[in-house]
Amino acid sequence: MHEITVVIVTRNRIESLLRTLGQLTALPENPPIIITDNGSTDGTPQRVRDAFPQVTVLELGRNHGCSGRNFGVKHARTPLIAFCDDDSWWEPGALTRAAGYFRQYPHLGVLAGRVLVGEDQHEDPVCEAMRTSPITSPKPLPGPAVLGFVCCAAVVRRDAFLEVGGFHPAFGIAGEERMFSVDMRTKGWALAYVEEVVGYHHPSKIRNPGQRTKTITRDTIWYYCLRRPWKYALKHLLLIMKQCGRDADIRRGYIEALRAAPRILMERRVVPPAVEEQILKIESFY
Repeated sequence: MHEITVVIVTRNRIESLLRTLGQLTALPENPPIIITDNGSTDGTPQRVRDAFPQVTVLELGRNHGCSGRNFGVKHARTPLIAFCDDDSWWEPGALTRAAGYFRQYPHLGVLAGRVLVGEDQHEDPVCEAMRTSPITSPKPLPGPAVLGFVCCAAVVRRDAFLEVGGFHPAFGIAGEERMFSVDMRTKGWALAYVEEVVGYHHPSKIRNPGQRTKTITRDTIWYYCLRRPWKYALKHLLLIMKQCGRDADIRRGYIEALRAAPRILMERRVVPPAVEEQILKIESFY
């Protein structure tokens, strides 16, 4: 019986998605694969069904951002979920190793894998940050305790994911892992970086850097306003405001964040002191 389902959210990047599916369907673990399509207009759902009939495709009809993954997790029937992006995949044997760690550490909610990028397989710089994480865990873990991860190479415990409500429906795909991570820690779940679980990321050329900057700016403001004490939220808001004059995309994200603030702030839920202490350790360390 399968322990892990692979969930991929995608939108209008069919060629890289087909390459990813070719890699994933060749894995020795033969995991179930669920694609959640965020309203693609390039024929993604049908092309996936034609090329990989064994893959489940959920057509969401519109762009749900990072929360498109939530639909895939709810549809899955395995205790573990391995996330990929449409331009990333897992090393053969990685999912087997991940499942073993989740059995060994029942308090583990998120396992962040090592990410190797591009044809030359250079290590993503975020791996060094996770490897040298300054925070600790009261319980043993298979690697350094972390408070963040890269979603293109992470495995989560399905029950824990559902307990925190998954990814926030207002957030886009760019840095969405931060708030999800503190929500997991708030609920008592541990997050760990594990070198032996490896994923490959071959960044798609179909990218919009300006849109990404806008989204990161907006979602960063929302994260601070939703989860952090006001003195830190206002401090960060001021820092971003100072950058608005120099960068039109940051300015767009800042304005969008403020326009939606009254609605977003209705969900404000500040992290407990113990989690805030860990966040401050990370912010002061880096």
